[in-house]
This record gives sequence, structure tokens and C-alpha cells, in this order.
Amino acid sequence: MTDNTPIAETSEQDETRLSGAATDGSVPGPSPLPTSNLLLADIAMRAGSYLLRDLIERNLLKKRYGSQEAKAMVQNKGLKHKAASLAAGKVAAKSPVGAAMIGGLIIAKIIFDRGGQRKHRKREADRKLLERTNSA
Repeated sequence: MTDNTPIAETSEQDETRLSGAATDGSVPGPSPLPTSNLLLADIAMRAGSYLLRDLIERNLLKKRYGSQEAKAMVQNKGLKHKAASLAAGKVAAKSPVGAAMIGGLIIAKIIFDRGGQRKHRKREADRKLLERTNSA
């Protein structure tokens, strides 16, 4: 029994074009080493995300405290705050379960903050942020 299915012929050039590989053996990017290019890309993405995060935080705080105070508040974050933020981000990025858990904790925190002692917590938060700003 013979198979009469037509077979498409492809040249070596077509296979290279389809696979996305460079024909001259070069690696796209500033360095000829692929690992260096990945490291540089990772550093650039992380630096960009830090800058974007600071910009968003400043803009959220600026509406309430003013530009200079917001900038000082963002710059004077403590080590605990940075570590908690990093850990939560890592857990949320690793799996859908982690993302759901962190999302649930964020929703719980929002509900708690909007709860009964809102004014007292707001005054305390303002006092702490302004103390941190004035101590810088």
C-alpha cells in the first residue's frame, strides 16, 4: 500500500527562517554571549519595574501629601516593607495558587482598612509617614 499524500519540500534556508535561528551564528543583542544578553535584559526589566513602581507610589501619595512629602515617603521605605513586598511578589508570580492567596490577602486588607476604626488608623498612618519623612 503506497501513500499518495503530497510531501512539501523545504530548503535549508526555509528551515532556518522558520526556526528563527540566525544563519551566521551570531546572537542578537549587545553581547555575543546569550547568557550575558539574558542577564542584561533581566537587569533592564528589573530596573524599569523599580522605576515604574516608585512613580506609581509617588503619584498615589502626591494627591494627599504633596509632591515633596510623597517623594520622601517612597525613598524612606523600611527594610521590612521592601522584604514583605518582594516576598509577596515572588509568591504571587510563582503559581496561580500563590497569586490567588496574595490577591485574597490584599482584598482582606482593603476590607479591614475600610472597617470600623478607619479614622484612627488613618491618623496613625499619616503620623508614621510624616515622621518618616521628617526624619530623613
